[in-house]
Amino acid sequence: MNRRTFLKDAAFGGAALGAGAGLFGRMASAAAPPDLAIIQGDSPAAITRAAVETLGGMGRFVAKGDVVLIKPNIGWDRTPEMAACTNPDVVRTLVELSFTAGAKKVTVMDNTTNQAQRCYARSGIQEAAKAAGADVPFINPRRIKKMNIGGAWLKEWDVIQDFVECDALINVPIAKHHSLCRVTLGMKNWLGAIADPRNRLHQRIDEASADLAAFFKPKLTVLDAYRILVRNGPQGGRPSDTRLLKTSVAGADAAAVEAMGATFFDIPPADLPLLQFAVERKLGRIDLEKLVLEKRTV
Repeated sequence: MNRRTFLKDAAFGGAALGAGAGLFGRMASAAAPPDLAIIQGDSPAAITRAAVETLGGMGRFVAKGDVVLIKPNIGWDRTPEMAACTNPDVVRTLVELSFTAGAKKVTVMDNTTNQAQRCYARSGIQEAAKAAGADVPFINPRRIKKMNIGGAWLKEWDVIQDFVECDALINVPIAKHHSLCRVTLGMKNWLGAIADPRNRLHQRIDEASADLAAFFKPKLTVLDAYRILVRNGPQGGRPSDTRLLKTSVAGADAAAVEAMGATFFDIPPADLPLLQFAVERKLGRIDLEKLVLEKRTV
């Protein structure tokens, strides 16, 4: 077995994960899963599988007979090399793990920004998810309903019903730069679960994202940081806009996953307004130095 270790810094293979000085995590014990699994390796599928297994396995989040909805970022008409959408191998692996855990049905979907047919195909997610047995539908306008979000700022919005009618909701964003809010990680990914006009939320995007995260409450968040977008986000456009980190971060605490993702961009979690709102809304913890972390390479 790979031994469990402290996360003194998040630097796998040199300075790949620039978490900054002073980031310490308590060592995970064999008696309980860690708060966060931080796995690095050459295969997006292998690190995703290892991250979920480190948390106790997909059976901790998906029960036999569950209807599962997996929410990647499929927003842009970009290939995986551009790091604008979630890596298709990561999505495929989560579909496979969900079925292995006993899921009755797995759906993969997103409300894209570019034209949906192009995004689903060019991202590689449609083909990968279908190959693993998932349904990969486009958004159905008849399946949109105004709902009470109940947020501190966002009170109500049109919500795509598939995201609230499942038994287990899994968020699988990609880590990338964003021109409005510095980075987009897990919480902003929920804008793909609601209907337009989403641009009306941009004026207070951090508050809206925190309110949506509180509303959807995923059972599991898996952050795809295999290849991250470090500039010209959220859609990028050139391989030079990306950086290869070969990393997956997974946890049941969406705020903690978000906090770890911020460190990949050399941003202290407390410096992000979104994470400040997340703490106010009691969505989880961002004090990484006090969390139980497990890092390893596969």
